[in-house]
Amino acid sequence: MEKDPKTGANLPSPSASPSSSSQKSTTKSPSPEGHPNNDSNGPHHEPNPDGGLQAWLQVLGSTIILVLTWGLINTFGVYQEYYESTLLPSSSSSQISWIGSVQASFLFLVGVISGPLFDAGYFRHLLWAGIFLVVFGQFMTSLCSVYWQVLLAQGFCIGAGMGFLFLPSTAIVSQYFHKRRALAIGIASAGSPVAGIVFPIIFSRLEPKIGFGWTTRVIAFILLGISVIPLVFMKTRLPVSGKKRALFDPTAVRDAPLVLFTVGGFFAFLALYVPFFYITVFATSHRISTPDFAPYLVTIMNAGSIIGRLGPNALADRWGSLNVMLVCTVVSAVLAFGWMGIENQAGSIVFALLYGASSGGVVSLCPSVLFGLTKDMRLLGTRMGMNFLVLGFSIMVGTPIAGAILGDMTQAEWQGMMGYGAAGLVLAVVLFIGARLAAYKKDKSLKA
Repeated sequence: MEKDPKTGANLPSPSASPSSSSQKSTTKSPSPEGHPNNDSNGPHHEPNPDGGLQAWLQVLGSTIILVLTWGLINTFGVYQEYYESTLLPSSSSSQISWIGSVQASFLFLVGVISGPLFDAGYFRHLLWAGIFLVVFGQFMTSLCSVYWQVLLAQGFCIGAGMGFLFLPSTAIVSQYFHKRRALAIGIASAGSPVAGIVFPIIFSRLEPKIGFGWTTRVIAFILLGISVIPLVFMKTRLPVSGKKRALFDPTAVRDAPLVLFTVGGFFAFLALYVPFFYITVFATSHRISTPDFAPYLVTIMNAGSIIGRLGPNALADRWGSLNVMLVCTVVSAVLAFGWMGIENQAGSIVFALLYGASSGGVVSLCPSVLFGLTKDMRLLGTRMGMNFLVLGFSIMVGTPIAGAILGDMTQAEWQGMMGYGAAGLVLAVVLFIGARLAAYKKDKSLKA
């Protein structure tokens, strides 16, 4: 014990307060940003706000992005019918469906690039590039007159733009929401069916009056105008880690729930969009709807999809995204078999409404399931890119295979195409069940 030379009082030695020293060592230090650590978002990040003006502005921006991406894909059914009957009558159904399938597949395939770029902090660059390509491709489509031109403009150009936009716009919502993440993504994804309702009506009403070119340009001008919203408001919340992001996460292939879910997603998206592409052609070829009404079946399907994107996502926050997505896939498979027995307009309307609702739940819940199966959010972009690569190949070949089966559109060939779609969804159900069981074995939780 030392003494004060002036007063003679005892002074504590440096080791006299082990308890206080121990207390300091066990106290959790704040992050470099001055916020408490949150393991769900990676190290040194504050918890997701789960609301607030800035968070909901991201949802609004993401809604517009969904209009520019899935909204246009959901509209392709009216283009399919128009190309077969008017613009490209010498091309087969399978050839024409390649245009829409390339567009949809690029939305996923380009995610392999846009995912790591998003993780590396290039969100704004992806946003500008994606919007430019989508709007530019739509304007170029209005000038097309032969097959290869339409494939380049509407398939490759617009599809590449969609790929730059979709994954980052979905991932950014996860930075602002946690407990209500599935609901927020569901609200954002409602932009897709709204566009799928509005754009087919615009096309059907305007095309006979002002022609294909100007009708397509009207849609392009709408896309250009609403793009201002995400360009102004959307921004990332979390700082960039500075680490180089890989295109491949080796731990993902050892994650049984993720692998089973990804393979199940391959079969689901192989078949899921067959009715969207062919419901109009089915109605006109079977003469159960007039040529004037048939395009509205796509609109009805997208109207049902609004319900399917809001309701299941609201339930997913409570019951688990994978659980709810499994139910939606089962319902979609049952309805796909039911499509084989439709013989009148009333049946086609009911089918379109119900299938739109169930398939909307499958599509909108896919990102939420990936969020739930990814415990380290720092790997989210890479894992989403890997998953989207598989789904992209699935969508690319799915509807052209259906078109090849359809052939000359005999009744037997129609039944074969519908059976192909239903079988793909059944296989997806089996694999999603496997993913659910694997997730329970891993986490011992009924919510997944």
